[in-house]
Amino acid sequence: MDIAALSVMMANQHVKADAGVLIMNRTKSLMEQQGNQLIDMLQQSGTPAPHPDLGKQIDVSV
Repeated sequence: MDIAALSVMMANQHVKADAGVLIMNRTKSLMEQQGNQLIDMLQQSGTPAPHPDLGKQIDVSV
């Protein structure tokens, strides 16, 4: 393999690696943004979640 072909091959690998890092950074940024939006949405919700044990049994006397 000659030097020019090796140089082109290494440059292509470098471009692929840079593209992968760029995509991962954008994905990380998007996930952080969505996480912050979810936290804001949960904090703004007015009613708390109901207690899991309340309302499952009814006391009836005859």
